[in-house]
Amino acid sequence: MATTKGHEEHLGHVVFITAAAAIGGFLFGYDSSVINGAVTGIQKHFGMGPGQTGFVVAIALLGSAVGAWFAGGLADRWGRTRTMQLAAALFAVSSIGQMLPFATWDLAAWRVLAGMAIGMASVLGPAYIAEVAPPAYRGRLGSFQQLAIVLGIAVSQLVNYLIAQVAGGDVNNRLWGLEAWQWMLGACFVPAALYFVFASVIPESPRFLVGVGRDDKARTVLSEVEGDDIDLDARIAEIRSVLRTERRQTLRDLRGPALGLLPIVWIGIILSVFQQLVGINVIFYYSSVLWQSVGIGQSSSLLISFSSSVINIIGTFIAIALVDKIGRKPLLLIGSAGMAISLAVASWAFSAAVEAGGRVTLPHPEGAIALVAANVFVLFFALSWGVVVWVLLGEMFPNRIRAIALSVAAAAQWLANWLITETFPSLSEWNLSLTYLGYAVFAALSFVFVTRWVRETRGRKLEEMG
Repeated sequence: MATTKGHEEHLGHVVFITAAAAIGGFLFGYDSSVINGAVTGIQKHFGMGPGQTGFVVAIALLGSAVGAWFAGGLADRWGRTRTMQLAAALFAVSSIGQMLPFATWDLAAWRVLAGMAIGMASVLGPAYIAEVAPPAYRGRLGSFQQLAIVLGIAVSQLVNYLIAQVAGGDVNNRLWGLEAWQWMLGACFVPAALYFVFASVIPESPRFLVGVGRDDKARTVLSEVEGDDIDLDARIAEIRSVLRTERRQTLRDLRGPALGLLPIVWIGIILSVFQQLVGINVIFYYSSVLWQSVGIGQSSSLLISFSSSVINIIGTFIAIALVDKIGRKPLLLIGSAGMAISLAVASWAFSAAVEAGGRVTLPHPEGAIALVAANVFVLFFALSWGVVVWVLLGEMFPNRIRAIALSVAAAAQWLANWLITETFPSLSEWNLSLTYLGYAVFAALSFVFVTRWVRETRGRKLEEMG
């Protein structure tokens, strides 16, 4: 086993390749939340109601489920880095397509393609990082994926705000020949190109290299990420021993006695689903519309969305600092409790909304309480479920099913994300307060689930999972 000193000597290199791989997470966050600033412009441009709006916003998430479903198999066949390059190319092409739609169905089709790239990135990042990170640092390095996601969300909100300001505060105003919301959607091309470049220079996963018989290259990568003082031959033999018991992973490998699946697979699926049923992506997909619906102006709502993203980043740094110190399970429990309380408070505050002269507003002090509660919710999510679920999904499954199980769990997450995103416009129009109360109930249920069924994985080698 590598010593901590050996790990530290090579930590700089590991941090670089982890950060490069996590650019996919940045794109994941950027491309999935950029719609927040553009949704008002799309509604006005195409004359869409709440149902159509929910469809166009949420359709990308069905593409994400498809991308997540197939990403594990592609990564096992082609390698992690080559599959990352494919995801980057899909990101780039879909960004241009979303920027230049001529109808709602055309925009929806490009969003499906973007969603496929997002889904692939959601699987590839955690799997790759878990496979190259030394066990002593795997939790913190695995957190890079979520850090990149929240940075992508924040940057997208900031870019949206700046574009809206340049366009005079209205996203339907024209700017350099296009409406401002079109530039918001097209800006994702730049990080997509960077992702392709970095995916072309980082090393392949040593586990994949051993699996395809490239032991010399795997030995080189292991020495770079775990240190020269480890027994490289023993590490190669350990990985080969695990791989020898494996075959190409298929859905049949996930079969088990618990409603047709292995219990560990159900735990991964339910963790993924709970991460979405608390309603976190309502904040990042619809917060500009949400705050406008309770009387805040368009430009100010975009600025509030950016402030929520900054809080998201702060919470993520807290999680990175704690995930390898206090463990995965305690952080999840803290987050569940904090989210349940803050969502319940937000629900109470939204119940005070009043309509006068066709304009909905929140009176004082309920308006301020709603804003604080929503941001406290974001903070508790970020320091717990936002980071820890991705860390767990990258490390909790046995080697023999890791890629396919991660794909299934991520696909379930995207389906749950689609359900929340599709239903929020209609539910909020019906009763915003009860909608948030429902999210609070799911947060409370997540506390019960973690208490009973989630096992701690801190400090264990991937080969020990099972």
